[in-house]
Amino acid sequence: MFKTLFAEVDSFFDRDPAAKSRFEVILCYPGLHAVLAHRLAHKLWKRNWRLLARWISQISRFFTGIEIHPGATIGQRFFIDHGMGVVIGETATIGNYVTMYHGVTLGGTSAREGIRHPQIGNGVVIGSGAQLLGAITIGDGARIGSNAVVVTDVAENATMVGVPARAVRLQGKKVAVQEDGDFTAYGTPDDMKDPRQVAIDTLLKDVKAMKKRMSELEVKEADLEKSAESWKVHGE
Repeated sequence: MFKTLFAEVDSFFDRDPAAKSRFEVILCYPGLHAVLAHRLAHKLWKRNWRLLARWISQISRFFTGIEIHPGATIGQRFFIDHGMGVVIGETATIGNYVTMYHGVTLGGTSAREGIRHPQIGNGVVIGSGAQLLGAITIGDGARIGSNAVVVTDVAENATMVGVPARAVRLQGKKVAVQEDGDFTAYGTPDDMKDPRQVAIDTLLKDVKAMKKRMSELEVKEADLEKSAESWKVHGE
């Protein structure tokens, strides 16, 4: 029991440079409190103590601002940073060593029985405000950028940004620009840009250059017309 508790605490301490001690993590980190409460609620849920499990999850939600349905399955060393506004649905599955920031939703889009929520692989990083919706699969090592909206499966080691989310990196190979390091805070590298936004910016730059060139040509044309009129007048 204590070994598991220390492992949970270390998962927060190791991934948050703001944490100054493990005792601070135990006292002051709502993400840890929510995860520990979920461990208890999930055990009760599996033993069919459904109402008590839901009551514990609601108490945890009240104190932490993090709503985790007791039916959700969560792996080891799950790190919720800041945490406020996180919602994790009943049939969601989260692998080991997953990092999630505030405002994330793992939501369902169907009222049918069975798996309705995202299935998250190991080592995934989900940035703040990201919305992962439906019975989709997020591959191991994937990075979901802040405020991305993901409604389709994500390949392993892909980095997704935008609305709807698009891959800017696949299988560790650059699709847009290079990413440095293994761990990416908020799932969004500093130099990673939405490929569509890059294309739009390029088009706008080209249009601006074309307008400038057209203005220069219009000035030259006006000068030529003036020269021609002047030559005509002098010629007469």
